[in-house]
Amino acid sequence: MDLLNKRIIIFDDDEDILSICSFVLQESGWEVFVFPDCKDVVERVTKINPVAIVMDNWIPETGGIIATQLLKQSPGVKDIPVIYFSANSNIEGLAAEAGADDYLAKPFELDDLEQIVLKNVNAYVATP
Repeated sequence: MDLLNKRIIIFDDDEDILSICSFVLQESGWEVFVFPDCKDVVERVTKINPVAIVMDNWIPETGGIIATQLLKQSPGVKDIPVIYFSANSNIEGLAAEAGADDYLAKPFELDDLEQIVLKNVNAYVATP
């Protein structure tokens, strides 16, 4: 695997968050896919084959915890890093319950978003 695949998926039902995060990541060369719900989450991720996923906690359909657990139980996509993000005060606990690889508390600095994505993608890409 290499960084030629700079695809990332953001699951969040807040259109402003999707727009801002997409803009920042696209400016850094990412191909960004956004979804306002978690419907068919495994199929969507499998089709796009991203190198990272940003998952909101409060997202329609199943919610971020169940959606992340579904991804982490699916052989084809389970190793893709999931960065959990939420304004919930217990973000660390929620991310752990979901099985996410990392977390980012809302509100966050845009630089923090880029840094946490790169950290997780670099670890994923380095895995044989």
